[in-house]
Amino acid sequence: MTQGIMPVQFQVGPDTVRVNMPDRATLVAQVAARLAARQGFAIATLNLDHLVKLARDPAFRAAYAAQDMVTADGNPIVWLSRLARRPVALVPGADLVLPLAQLAARAGRGVALVGSTQDSLDAAAAWLTTHVPGLRISALIAPPMGFDPAGPAADAILAQVAVTDTGLCLIAMGAPRQEVLAARGRALTPGIGFASVGAGLDFLSGSQRRAPAWVRRMALEWLWRALSDPARLTRRYALCAVVLPGHAWRSWRDG
Repeated sequence: MTQGIMPVQFQVGPDTVRVNMPDRATLVAQVAARLAARQGFAIATLNLDHLVKLARDPAFRAAYAAQDMVTADGNPIVWLSRLARRPVALVPGADLVLPLAQLAARAGRGVALVGSTQDSLDAAAAWLTTHVPGLRISALIAPPMGFDPAGPAADAILAQVAVTDTGLCLIAMGAPRQEVLAARGRALTPGIGFASVGAGLDFLSGSQRRAPAWVRRMALEWLWRALSDPARLTRRYALCAVVLPGHAWRSWRDG
């Protein structure tokens, strides 16, 4: 837990998950300090879908407990924090890719990209090296289908990352695999920082299209995504809608 920051917390099953980064500036300062000191860290970005999965997945809860920094990835988390009178700013994982890469470049640390597909990683790496002066991409690793983030293949990936003088590893696998791998990396490679960025690398590569800025400003990115992939996301957002009232009531009660 980061010292001096009052977190907003959410009940998930028998446990509690906390957002302890109130804004991007605080996160950037924390990451910059750790990269300079060659200290590891793990970053997760909480959203309603995570709250749904956390409530029913003990392994996911354990992975979240191992994260050093947790931001609000999704306007519902921001709104709930206001109800709890501990407001936090919106800091989506996709928006962290560029600033984190910039921090790593300034610190002279290599950046590994793990997840997605090889084509997407290649394109994302090309975009980042073009837009971040001095950035060194230390590894590009696309795990195979069926990859187990808690198994021997995960250890092999982490070992590969560790021998490339990596300071920052951006993981793009989706929840809960990326957070589980980040927690494992945090334990096995204590000098490396891990950030779970979801579709952030695919947005850079163009393999996925992000909602336009005006849609995001209206807090309607969830609707954009649902309409773009209804077969996969309609049920997810329905489950999110089911748990939202309970979290709203608890946030208001505890505020």
